[in-house]
Amino acid sequence: MDKTEDETHTFTRKTELTGRRLFLTRGALAIATLVLSAVFGRGTFGATHRYKLAPESILPADIRRAPDDVREAYRFAIANRGVLRYIPCYCGCGEQEHTSNASCYFQDNSTPEKPIFDRMSLG
Repeated sequence: MDKTEDETHTFTRKTELTGRRLFLTRGALAIATLVLSAVFGRGTFGATHRYKLAPESILPADIRRAPDDVREAYRFAIANRGVLRYIPCYCGCGEQEHTSNASCYFQDNSTPEKPIFDRMSLG
């Protein structure tokens, strides 16, 4: 084996080892991430969404009779109205003069203390 072949063989061997180490390191990190996510409840295993919701008792009677997901959307809108004002609405309700996603749940001139509900999101 001449010097060039020896250097090529050494380079190839180092590249293989580096590739294996990188693969094993990435695999170990992926497994650690999954385990920690499961332990702390923020990953894909048994994760629950935690966001602020207003009490259901605030909702008017007709909205309280709506399906669970609709009630939850209204409860979310009550508790997070300030955030929803910055999110544009994409449902095509612009002709109803809705200015944001919050407008799909409340009239813009209502206050958080006395919300005037918009029934558009009831479905």
